[in-house]
Amino acid sequence: MAQVAEAPVREMSTEEALAAARRLAARVPDAAKAPSHLRAKVLAGVAERLKAEREVFAALICEEVGKPIKEARREVDRAAFTFAWAAGEAPRWGGEWLPLDFDASTEGRMAFVRRAPRGACLFICPFNFPLNLVAHKVAPAIAVGAPFFLKPAPQAPKTAAKLAQAILDAGWPKDWFVAAPCSNETAEALAKDASFRVLSFTGSAKVGWHLKAVCGEKHAVLELGGNAAVVVAADADLPWAAARSAWGAFYYSGQVCISVQRVMVEEAVYDKFKDLFLKNARELVAGDPKDEKTDVAPLIDQRAAERVDAWIQEAAAGGGKVLLGGPRKDCFVPATIVENPPKACKLTCEEAFGPVVTLEKVPDVETALASIAAGQYGLQAGLFTKDLGSVLSAWADVPVGGLIVNDIPSFRSDAMPYGGSKGSGIGREGVRWAMEEFTEPRTLVVKA
Repeated sequence: MAQVAEAPVREMSTEEALAAARRLAARVPDAAKAPSHLRAKVLAGVAERLKAEREVFAALICEEVGKPIKEARREVDRAAFTFAWAAGEAPRWGGEWLPLDFDASTEGRMAFVRRAPRGACLFICPFNFPLNLVAHKVAPAIAVGAPFFLKPAPQAPKTAAKLAQAILDAGWPKDWFVAAPCSNETAEALAKDASFRVLSFTGSAKVGWHLKAVCGEKHAVLELGGNAAVVVAADADLPWAAARSAWGAFYYSGQVCISVQRVMVEEAVYDKFKDLFLKNARELVAGDPKDEKTDVAPLIDQRAAERVDAWIQEAAAGGGKVLLGGPRKDCFVPATIVENPPKACKLTCEEAFGPVVTLEKVPDVETALASIAAGQYGLQAGLFTKDLGSVLSAWADVPVGGLIVNDIPSFRSDAMPYGGSKGSGIGREGVRWAMEEFTEPRTLVVKA
């Protein structure tokens, strides 16, 4: 494995952070005028740096947040793609022309619409994707010329610092961004500060909605997770559905906001799917995240492991049957499948963010989709079926940000819009959609 940096990254004080915020706000006019060729060059340079130092970045991610090394490499690859995609979007970022001669009173006028950065942006990021979720905020900001303050997860300061150095080396002026760990109290002070015009937060619903409540007039983008469900219809490709659902439930120990948490299967194929699902789950390898074979590793800390274990015990005490699992050992919770958990238990209603999934038999697809629609979250859902009618009905009626057909809700292309409804947040990421979130339209009306 590649060597990683040992030097600690200093935490910024509240006073230092607020002073940095004011400096960033003052640089908005300059950054907004950065030519598209410079923005594209910087973004492409970062992408190339990530490719060249893939093993070093992957080793940092594995060291700091315990992500299995093979998944850490995949994250680096995705981040490189995100920056490269943004490099392509930057020079395409334009506006539109509108004729205004709709009646005699507006003849001779035309409107030109361009988008300009709203102002300096505050980015608060989680531990689970310390590189690519950062990329989904930083790359669009550079693409539109918006100064930004990045607060990385406290568990991953070195990954963020190395990315910041790559951005600086690629040619983005040092006065146009800050990347520094700071306390939660400092982050809240920044969220309240008028120097920022955009808050983009990825993390827990409790924290995200609180920050939105205190952030004042800022434009807020919140990615808050969910309890992603999979629906398996009787006509589905069962081996594919079972294999994908098992991987989606347990990769990176379920510490993914679109990790498969609920699987609902039509009763006609339930027993066959159940056997396949258990077989696939048992084949996953638990162990040290540095081991090339590891799929399921310890959770981020003992507090998280204790919470997940308590939720499993609650479901079992309420009548759920534990088909797969075992005792927790420190931060490690084995891959767990709970059959038919109580409807009101936390595993059914909340975001587990751990290696546990529920399995339920349903009479039909419509019942499963209604259950998803009635939940408090709406990030992504998966539907395995060959029935186009079911797909179109689900797309129209189920309020989720993404419906993934014949695959799991854990699927995400870094080029597509990504975000949720209801308790899962507001706004969208995905490079082009984030570029829209960080900017506002400005209209020029010209009379000949």
